[in-house]
Amino acid sequence: MKTVLHKAEDRGYANHGWLQANHSFSFAGYFNKDKIQFGALRVLNDDIIAPKMGFGTHPHDNMEIVTIPLSGVLKHRDSMHQNWQQVLPGEVQVMSAGTGVQHSEINGSDDTHLSLFQIWIMPNKQHVEPRYDQKSFHDEDRQNKLQTLVTSIDENHEGSLKIHQDAIISRIDLDIGKTYEYTLKSDNHGVYVMTVFGQVSIADITLGTRDALGVSNAVGFSIDAMEGSSLLFIEVPMG
Repeated sequence: MKTVLHKAEDRGYANHGWLQANHSFSFAGYFNKDKIQFGALRVLNDDIIAPKMGFGTHPHDNMEIVTIPLSGVLKHRDSMHQNWQQVLPGEVQVMSAGTGVQHSEINGSDDTHLSLFQIWIMPNKQHVEPRYDQKSFHDEDRQNKLQTLVTSIDENHEGSLKIHQDAIISRIDLDIGKTYEYTLKSDNHGVYVMTVFGQVSIADITLGTRDALGVSNAVGFSIDAMEGSSLLFIEVPMG
């Protein structure tokens, strides 16, 4: 098993006043040659956005973008849909930028901060037709069991959102004292495990809130919950 540990306090950080951003990988003004990507995972940003503020219209292409609101109200508008779309905690949003898309993201609340994860995964197909989707996932469906959020558009997996990459994004909430055995899809896959909150142990490595561990060259591994914990898994091809 090969592991790479990314402690929460070692992430890139930017405070723009209206935006507080933590970058697990090199992004915008943050560059770390040892944190460019993890396999096909290019970006994992942990953002807090002030009320009524956000990102104005900007372009993307040839990237699979997944957004997971944690608290607050996200409002999204893009060149495929001119109306604002509301995305709430419990929902997940995916956008295949493909040949090119313009979009805007703002905090839809007048008085509450918006907290979210934004994930960029490099696609396995270039210049696809842009697409957008979102779906609600229930908390109880990940209590001590894996909840699959996103899978490849080429796979017939019911209930998950789809992207153009052989990737799996999933979550689990573990009660204190629980153990979960995670199995990777193939020898070529690695998984980036982010502790959303809590404390767990993986391969004798302790992870606290927002700590992350990249695991590759492994069939699977055990996760032991040292307290009530929530985990995000981003499994991607490594080569």
